[in-house]
Order: sequence, then structure tokens, then C-alpha cells
Amino acid sequence: MLTYAVRRLLQSALVLFVMSALVFAGVYAIGNPVDILISPHADQAEMARATAALGLDLPPWRQYWNFLSGAFSGDLGRSFASNVPAVHLILERMPATVELALTAMVIAVVLGIPLGLVAGLKPESWAGRAIMAGSILGFSLPTFWVGLMLIMLFSVELGWLPTTGRGPTVELLGVPVSVLTLDGLRHAIMPATNLALFKLSLLIRLTRAGTREALAQDYVRFARAKGLSMARVVRVHVLKNIMIPIVTVAGLEFGSVLAFAVVTESIFAWPGMGKLLIDSINVLDRPVIVAYLLIIVFIFVLINFVVDLAYTALDPRVRRAARAA
Repeated sequence: MLTYAVRRLLQSALVLFVMSALVFAGVYAIGNPVDILISPHADQAEMARATAALGLDLPPWRQYWNFLSGAFSGDLGRSFASNVPAVHLILERMPATVELALTAMVIAVVLGIPLGLVAGLKPESWAGRAIMAGSILGFSLPTFWVGLMLIMLFSVELGWLPTTGRGPTVELLGVPVSVLTLDGLRHAIMPATNLALFKLSLLIRLTRAGTREALAQDYVRFARAKGLSMARVVRVHVLKNIMIPIVTVAGLEFGSVLAFAVVTESIFAWPGMGKLLIDSINVLDRPVIVAYLLIIVFIFVLINFVVDLAYTALDPRVRRAARAA
């Protein structure tokens, strides 16, 4: 297990290095921040001073080297617009995004696995058909449209939930959390539901497919032949086997929820990292954009690493393959 973990860490470090080069080249090739940050009435001397102050007068390879040198010490540059460390800006917004993503994944897992089990155990019933039809809608409907419809229905028409914002927060281990207050929970319901819809549909279909496959296995038939109740068969034999792919997919999808919460945060004015990214793109704040993308890549790599270890712990076949490698 230790050898496997070390090998995965080395692979993760290589992925981060390659992605840093790609992200840096892609972002730093787009536009000139000085054109946006400096007054259009500024003369060439003022623009030259601003360019030098931001380090944009250096050749690209030198800018990348300076970026790498700072990254090894945890410095991913200073925001052009705010003149504060980019990491500081992102870490300020990260609790809001993580809270929204965790709430969305809780909704998806708590509803998706039971609904998928029902659809898998009773595929021909009206409930099973309705669940699968609902999952198709969850895959098909655009996130931005669903968000606007939720606002129209529950905020504008019914007046039950607030339209935008995060609501009041309380400190939990030094981290501001809003879902622990009633008003904060009311603010989080619509954006979390909107963000969870696609993941909920995915988990429903994954659980249903795994259940149908497990029910056809010989060990399940043997358990039923021994006289075990269906509830025990599902709990002991079916769930145990279908949880391996579900854990893998849920872990990876949590990373995608963090990365792609941009649309939902923009619709609901949720003060998270995605909203910060959109604001930074509007002013070509390169250090913030690069820092955000690298942090997201690091989160993806970390989640992938943890999921691989969890997969290894859950499936003895993977443990044997890892030892053999």
C-alpha cells in the first residue's frame, strides 16, 4: 500500500507540473491586463510603468520561472486588481464553494442511492419508471435554466426562499458556515439543489445499473435460495458490491462540483470561488485565474488520490494488483 501511495503521489506531482505549464501558457496568452486596469487616457510612459510593475515586461519564460519559484513557497502571485496575494483571495472564497459543493453532494447521495435502489429493484413499477424519467430530465435540463426557474418559482412567485446571497454564517472550527443557521440554510437550498441535479441523476442511474447487475449474480440467487429476506440481501450483498463504483464516481464528481460551480454561483450571486473567477476574467486578473485553476487541479488530484486509496481499501482485487505491481 505504501509503495502504491508513493507512486500515485509522484504521478500527481507530474500532473500538477504539466498543468501549471498549460494553464500559464493559456491564460498568459490572452489579452493584456494593462489595457483594462489602466485608464484609457494614460500615456505610453504610464502604461510602460504599469507593465513593469506587474512584471509583464519580462519574456514569457522568465514570467513562468518566477511563477514556479513562488509556487514552491506557496506564493501564486498577487492580484492585479486588488494587489493582495491571489491565494488569499481564493481561500477567502473557498469555504463558501466547499459548503455549497458538500451540500449538493449530500443531496445527491442521500436521494440518489435510495432512488436508484428502488428503480433497480422494481424497474417495471410506476415508481421505477418515474424515477428514471426524472433522471433523464436531470441530465437534459441546462443548469442556468433550472436555476432561473427555481428563482422564478420559489422566490418571485411563492416568496419562500431568498433569491441570492449566502446568508448569515457561524464559525465552525474557524471556518464560516451558513447552513448551520436557518436563514443560511434557506439561502443554500436553491443553489445546492441546482448544483446537485446532474449528480443526483448520475447516481440514480449508476445505482440502478449496479443493482440490476448484482441481482443477476449467483451469490444473490444463492442468498435468496437460503431464505434470506430481500432487505438483508440488498443490505449485505447488493449494497456492498455497488458501493465500490459509487464511491469512486461520487468522489470524482465532488471535484467537478467544486470546479464547475461557476454557473450556479453566478446565477445565485453565491460568494464563492466561481464568482471570483468570473470577476477576475472580466478584468484579466491573471494571477487569480492561474491560482484558481491550479488549486482546482490540485483538488482534483487530491480527490483522485483519496478515491484510489478508498477503492484499494474496498476492493481486495485492487489491493492484490497494487502489491503485485
